[in-house]
Amino acid sequence: MRFTWAGALTMTALASGAAGAQDIVKTDAASDPARDRSSILTMHGEYLVDFAFDETVLLQPGYERAPAMRSGGNETVIVVQDSPTKIVLQHILVDEKSGHVTKHWRQDWSYEAPSRFEFSADQTWTVHTLPASKTAGAWTQCVYEVSDAPRYCGTGKWTYANGIATWTSDPTWRPLPRREYTKRSDYNAVSAINRHTITPGGWTHEQFNTKVLRKPDGTQVELAREFGFNDYQKTTDVDFKPAYRYWEATSAYWARVRTRWDVFLSKPPGPRLKTKIDGMAMIIPLFTQAGELEKGKQVADAAIDQVFAAWVEPAPASTARDGAD
Repeated sequence: MRFTWAGALTMTALASGAAGAQDIVKTDAASDPARDRSSILTMHGEYLVDFAFDETVLLQPGYERAPAMRSGGNETVIVVQDSPTKIVLQHILVDEKSGHVTKHWRQDWSYEAPSRFEFSADQTWTVHTLPASKTAGAWTQCVYEVSDAPRYCGTGKWTYANGIATWTSDPTWRPLPRREYTKRSDYNAVSAINRHTITPGGWTHEQFNTKVLRKPDGTQVELAREFGFNDYQKTTDVDFKPAYRYWEATSAYWARVRTRWDVFLSKPPGPRLKTKIDGMAMIIPLFTQAGELEKGKQVADAAIDQVFAAWVEPAPASTARDGAD
């Protein structure tokens, strides 16, 4: 039987966990990159996943708490790249009944990363240099959309107090999640601290989110805080072979897509998407091209370039902003 989340437990976790998250960020324990890599690589495998999100602290007069969100799925996490200073993990969803496969999010881990991108304005991410004092002994995790478009990054150290492997990010900006932007227009950014913990049955992803309306004049209105809990429990009960067949057929294609994103994300200023907030103008053609490869057809580099030329451009320099980064 799957995990279900209780509201009282959410409040307790937020009260104690957010403080704990901040404490971990400030920890100055000696780094152990090899041990950290082992912790990150532990996240690969096959999982039953539960997603739970609860608004907790309401920060504006008249604001009404949004309904709690519960969902789940079957997800395999595949190691795409593994080197001493870089690990790439690709998540792929499989519908248990139909076998339908969906390429899901991706997480990249970089040791002592020299730079990272930040969600700085609507559909815009700017690339920033990271000071050595911030990255010494630390790992930067960057998370990507299903199209490999950027989502958010965070930097922090792995800690092992009492034998528990935990990584916690600094506060960083991220765009609205898919579960919200189809329903909400009263805020346009999330200030988030993310915490990953390796557990006996798998791993967890905790999110300490603040929903923020960032105005054009630079002022910010905080609407509510939210606690998110993603629980990855290892399973042997789901047939993930469709996911592996999909990745075998399309992994080289998605590597080509990542190369094009890297042009925008490897140095300033960063990218701006010309799509609507749902990003479907890019997602649909890229997924269609991947589908062609599944059928044994070829996709020319020019076809990928055409999608990027239509929907991605360099970010305006004026969009860089201070705040959660």
